[in-house]
Amino acid sequence: MRGYGYGNTIKSFSEISSFDFTRQLSDKIKSEIEGKGKEYILGVDEEEFKAYLIDQYSLEPLAIDYNSETVDEPTVSKEWVEDRFYREKYQTEVFSFTIRYKFTGSSVLFRVQPSTWTMTSADIYVNEQNNTVSFSFKLYKKDPEEFKRTKSDYQRRAFTNLGNTNQVATSWMQSLPGTVNSLFQQQKNKYLQENDFFAAINVKVNKDTTSVFTAPTIKKKVIPQPTVSKHKEFSSEPMMAKEMYDDILKVIYDLGKSMEKKPSTYKDKDEEGIRDQFLLVLETRYDSTTATGETFNRGGKTDIILKYAKDGSNLFVAECKFWHGASEYHKAISQLFDRYLTWRDSKAALMLFVTNKDFTNVIDTIKRETANHPYYLKSAGTRGETSFSFHFHLPQDKDKIVFLEVIAFHYDK
Repeated sequence: MRGYGYGNTIKSFSEISSFDFTRQLSDKIKSEIEGKGKEYILGVDEEEFKAYLIDQYSLEPLAIDYNSETVDEPTVSKEWVEDRFYREKYQTEVFSFTIRYKFTGSSVLFRVQPSTWTMTSADIYVNEQNNTVSFSFKLYKKDPEEFKRTKSDYQRRAFTNLGNTNQVATSWMQSLPGTVNSLFQQQKNKYLQENDFFAAINVKVNKDTTSVFTAPTIKKKVIPQPTVSKHKEFSSEPMMAKEMYDDILKVIYDLGKSMEKKPSTYKDKDEEGIRDQFLLVLETRYDSTTATGETFNRGGKTDIILKYAKDGSNLFVAECKFWHGASEYHKAISQLFDRYLTWRDSKAALMLFVTNKDFTNVIDTIKRETANHPYYLKSAGTRGETSFSFHFHLPQDKDKIVFLEVIAFHYDK
């Protein structure tokens, strides 16, 4: 979470108490949930909406890079000062200095006064566009030692409370998932009770309005339906719910592991031949969907696409590759993102067929090399011993998050 877009001078760590600050954050979450309305709250994919709120209201502790210090060329002016001994005023040169540092973290924290607070502060200027924080002071004589002392004193006063304020951020992050869950459930329960009341007095609730946020049911023979989009945008187009994505990945993973025990299912087959084994299951598992191979999407033909049958919207995209080392692995990820994924594709997989005998070494390489790809954002855990979850971003839009599962199978016969 960034600040409020301010670029004015503020009193460091003294503008708002930590109690009021966290209370305001909770109130904002509550207001955002309430503002979505009944149909949205009852129709949205609950876990994905909660994840969005947690992301929106996260705080990252501040860190100031003192090694990045820059000193602006001083401005020189004239001021009248009073001689303390003779009580006479005279005019002298004044040198005004500005000291800047790079910082990382949530800039809004510069405003927060922690409950454990050292009684000192200084005027600082926070620039959110280039992530710098600065302070200014004056000298009345050209004395390098006085410059060092004054700069050091201002730096101490400005940032003494940084560590304690970071504790506010840490505590907030520990409580945030519980806060989001509690506020969401309160509002959801309120709407459910309201619907129950309407039903009790024989008032019909218009269920058609939920179609704005939830596509018609896509089921496996007991599978969840696509719901409102994840993260920072909420589209009325059909999108795959997390539960369905999880099911698809489980099907792929279980089938792929089963094939490892039956070499006849993969021996002497190319990528297309192995891919068809997975397509056979996917295309018959889900109602209201079509699963196709070698389907044109954006800039090329991808190996597997699962589409919503009624309007052709993409629900899931996967690419199959034989393992040929770290360099080719990076190229495979780039190919998937650069050529095949559109802005509306948010759930994808890369299926790797490994013929190497040293499968453990390949797995270690995947774990190590994935984070080096330029589109990588973070790891999101594992689904199995050789199935790894990641968050990536689209090359053309760094704010658009894509769930990418990398699944490796050992086909060495």
